[in-house]
Amino acid sequence: MNPCKLFPDCRRLFIGCVLSVLAFTAHAELSIQITQGIDNPIPIAVVPFAWEGSGVISEDVGQIVINDLEQVGEFRALSRSNMLSMPNEEREVFYRDWRILAQDYLLVGKVNRAPGSQLVQVQYEFFDINREMKLAGEVLTGSVAQLRDIGHAISNMVFEQVTGIPGAFTSQILYIVSEFYDAENSDFRLERADYDGARAQVLLESREPIMSPSWSPNGQDVAYVSFETDLPRIYIQNIASGQRRQITNYPNINSSPVWSPDGSKLAIVLSKDGSPDIYVQDLTTNQLMRVTDHPSIDTEPSWTPDGRSIVFMSDRTGQPQIYQMEVGASSFNVERLTYDCFQCMKAKFLPDGVNLVHVRRETRQDPNYQIAILNIETLRVITLTDTSLDESPSVAPNGSMIMYATKFNGRGVLDAVSIDGRVKFRLPSSQGDVREPAWSPFLN
Repeated sequence: MNPCKLFPDCRRLFIGCVLSVLAFTAHAELSIQITQGIDNPIPIAVVPFAWEGSGVISEDVGQIVINDLEQVGEFRALSRSNMLSMPNEEREVFYRDWRILAQDYLLVGKVNRAPGSQLVQVQYEFFDINREMKLAGEVLTGSVAQLRDIGHAISNMVFEQVTGIPGAFTSQILYIVSEFYDAENSDFRLERADYDGARAQVLLESREPIMSPSWSPNGQDVAYVSFETDLPRIYIQNIASGQRRQITNYPNINSSPVWSPDGSKLAIVLSKDGSPDIYVQDLTTNQLMRVTDHPSIDTEPSWTPDGRSIVFMSDRTGQPQIYQMEVGASSFNVERLTYDCFQCMKAKFLPDGVNLVHVRRETRQDPNYQIAILNIETLRVITLTDTSLDESPSVAPNGSMIMYATKFNGRGVLDAVSIDGRVKFRLPSSQGDVREPAWSPFLN
């Protein structure tokens, strides 16, 4: 089946990468811009980490931590110029200095490298000023090139100590970019970057469209759709080695790969027998199981956190709505999850298995597509975004934020919003558009 035969209002979500990316003009560079934070951010002082080695250090570890904490909107870092002292270890800390400055938390540290060694050691200590106690401290070792990773790991520690939620600063994102030369020539790229857009790397480049990137649960592989044979086919690629293999070669549509939570299977969409339906392919045996069997369009699968069921979008009632079905159950055993929207699509559960992130168009008269959360037990809906063409939501591994694609100043960008809607940041591209973000699992 030609994708253009999909229902008109959802066609944009299915083939948006194929058509709208033709507006790309140049390689995209991403960097976070805070667009909304909480009213009373937590005050924290991050003292510059002392460098005890020879030469010049390549990264400012303390500044990496500051950027991380401020970028999620919940923290406000004290300006270094306002600090009364610059301690680098516990014996140099005087709590009174930091209470005068109205700080709740303090992070200090130092970096050293033994002569002739290729490794650096980063020692940090984290303090609660009001309770006058040390909350954490350790020594992390790595190469100079890993200083940024060490900074993100320290940010994770701070975030979890203060909020009780594991930090996701060491996570990464996948996304699609392209360069447009003329009506017949474009370069499409699958790129990987840190969660904040830094250190971008090209995983795949092609003259033909690339779509639907999806992380494996262990973070080592990625599945995606490529049109390099002029037809949509699903591939798996190892991130470290670059080795890739084609997974599907069925007639017509092969799309929307999503890994099962245990990494052993892919949920995919095939139209080999007519209209698009959901299938599950075992990655060890290559055995294919059909999940849905309906003359309408069933697409956009995602797994429930327990791996037992699949959530998907279907137009079987005339407009796209969200359904859930247990894998292996009868095709008649389908539960509809959304009723109060004109169109609901692109659904995936938060880690709690109760709150469902999705794209929502409220009424026929409303042209806007926005990111929302539906609690399937209380049926409460929270709309998180106020932009108009939001799509492809992807959840951070700690469940605290959602990254999605939208439009800003006529250009595709990536935005992120906290699950309570209070914090927002944007990763605009310096040139061109960006599409289809996929947030990684926790990475070691």
